[in-house]
Amino acid sequence: MTTAPRTSRFCLGCLAILAFALSACSSAVNGPGGRISKVKYIHVMPGYSPETIAPDVLFEYQRLLRGAVTAADYRERYGHYYTVLWKAADRDAGPVTVRFECLQALSGLQKRVQEQVVDNIRRDNVSKFQVTGEEYLKSGRVTAWRVSVLRGNEELVSQQSALWN
Repeated sequence: MTTAPRTSRFCLGCLAILAFALSACSSAVNGPGGRISKVKYIHVMPGYSPETIAPDVLFEYQRLLRGAVTAADYRERYGHYYTVLWKAADRDAGPVTVRFECLQALSGLQKRVQEQVVDNIRRDNVSKFQVTGEEYLKSGRVTAWRVSVLRGNEELVSQQSALWN
């Protein structure tokens, strides 16, 4: 047997494994009535500055702290920021509610809930949530979270962190 066919079969096998691995790493979640494409997250902490050369990470961090002058201004901006990219399958069926639930380190098993009602549903939608200021300083960092897109009592799609029960 020559080396060329063996090498081409090896390369084909490697490509198949790579394609499978990349498809398994997808962060998108599909539900019966929608899709959550991505949940972006940034944590602004006291005394921390990201050490990276990625311009988008540095820009986002600086954008969140922009305009803070006094120590009180900075304290109000410390916390967790979440950006949820989502789609609804039926955009004409009425408004949806995007619900963000989280558990914090110092609040025990008490869930904090934030909701946004979206009337004008587009093809691609963005919802932003934040746990900052007094809520962050008093109850600590977010340890687990869950995002759900609801229409009435029907859950269209949801995504959660690895530690959510």
